Amino acid sequence: MKNIKPLFAAAFIFLSNIAHAQMVAPTVALTPPPTVAPLVENPYGLAAVWGQGDWVAKTTILLLIIMSLASWYVLVSKLIEQNKLKQMAADAEKAFAKAGSLQQGASAMAATSPYRFMVESSLDAVKQHPTVAGQVDLNTWAAQNIERSVATVQGNSQQGLAVLATVGSTAPFVGLFGTVWGIYNALVKIGASGQASIDKVAGPVGEALIMTAIGLAVAVPAVLGYNWLVRRNKVGMDGVRAFGSNLHTTLLQQADKPRAK
Repeated sequence: MKNIKPLFAAAFIFLSNIAHAQMVAPTVALTPPPTVAPLVENPYGLAAVWGQGDWVAKTTILLLIIMSLASWYVLVSKLIEQNKLKQMAADAEKAFAKAGSLQQGASAMAATSPYRFMVESSLDAVKQHPTVAGQVDLNTWAAQNIERSVATVQGNSQQGLAVLATVGSTAPFVGLFGTVWGIYNALVKIGASGQASIDKVAGPVGEALIMTAIGLAVAVPAVLGYNWLVRRNKVGMDGVRAFGSNLHTTLLQQADKPRAK
């Protein structure tokens, strides 16, 4: 019995300490997971420009869009056309290398080929030469006809480039007009509200400056595309002129054959 009492006393003290520790232990608060802020739309973007703009601003934006579409259409279509002209030049060279006469070479080319047009026009001019033989010799008559044919091909190759030049030179000013009009409306609204704080000024002015950015985005591709196409067009026309020079020589050679006989 004497040995059991100390054991009971020690157990009682141990349990009392555990109960006391549980009573004074601080409670740990569970922190909720951080919440993700919802995405907020840009209040100063293109949607705001279109939604808050009047009919003048919307007309300006539509005009810039039309100008951009027109310039890209011309850029792509002229690039395809120039590639076709380059291919037609190679086809013309192959056709005349195998043909025995100009007429056979022209018949071997595509109907839309400018080289075929030049050959057929020159052959028609040679047939019409007897009517003016007393006033103009065959050499001058053929040279004049080939020059006219080359000018026609060059004129066709330059179609559409004026659109790029016009868009490149006017689009920045159209965008600037939209900016001036937007700033004017912004100042009118600010003056009417009587509040000129930064949050009231930044939105309308920022929306107006977007118009200038749109104008530059329309003009820069048009200017670069115009310069690029003009350079490619010059290279293509050099080939057309070289073909015309060879055609002139061949016409005179074929015209001399009947006389030699």
